[in-house]
Amino acid sequence: MRDSSAELGRDEVGGDQDRLRTTLSARGLSKVYGSGELAIWALRDVDIDLYEGELVVLLGASGSGKSTLLNIVGGLDQPTSGQVFFDGEEITGYDDNALTRFRRDHVGFVFQFYNLVPSLTAEENVALVTEIAPDPMAPAEALELVGLGERLTHFPAQLSGGEQQRVAIARAIAKRPRILLCDEPTGALDSQTGVIVLEAIDRINRELGTTTALITHNVGIAAMADRVIRLADGEVQDIRVIDRKVPASDIRW
Repeated sequence: MRDSSAELGRDEVGGDQDRLRTTLSARGLSKVYGSGELAIWALRDVDIDLYEGELVVLLGASGSGKSTLLNIVGGLDQPTSGQVFFDGEEITGYDDNALTRFRRDHVGFVFQFYNLVPSLTAEENVALVTEIAPDPMAPAEALELVGLGERLTHFPAQLSGGEQQRVAIARAIAKRPRILLCDEPTGALDSQTGVIVLEAIDRINRELGTTTALITHNVGIAAMADRVIRLADGEVQDIRVIDRKVPASDIRW
């Protein structure tokens, strides 16, 4: 497996160590389900770094370990072994209450399926998060950032799939998270609608400076990233810096 330590990350971007700050890092992450001959290794000794303000694409086929990795670094799951650090502090040993505070205060999640409350409007769905966040933006402001400023009072059933996903993105970023973790955010969408969702994610990354990690099996999406981390069989296969990013509006698949 290729070494993906913080030192390697600095070398890959030209050695400008002063410009980079590691928001989140993982060392030696392994996740095993079962034991003995029935053991299934979802992750094997994975090292990664996420730098402040960057957009990283985690690329790999189904079963490569992408979602397991995202769940662990986001505090939704615990590794079998290894460590996760946020701003230099280890979170791997946190108890359930501390992990809940970490997720609430610092991490936004966007999944393939939107998980909106059908009986609430777009604005009310976003407000579910802002009511418990320490320093939230107004729900209307978050929806404006994803291009839905005119759809505040619409219910999920009145919105297209792409619009519902953008409400989910607004909900994730309304609490001003340091990290936005997106698991196949375009997986349930056609390419035209998916590009609109990618544009919203890209805008959040650029305008708010939110460190963003986006999981996909779609090679074309990798072109919009600062770096691409490719996984296979639970291992990091390579890390590639994108010298000339493609605007999200130009992504096609």
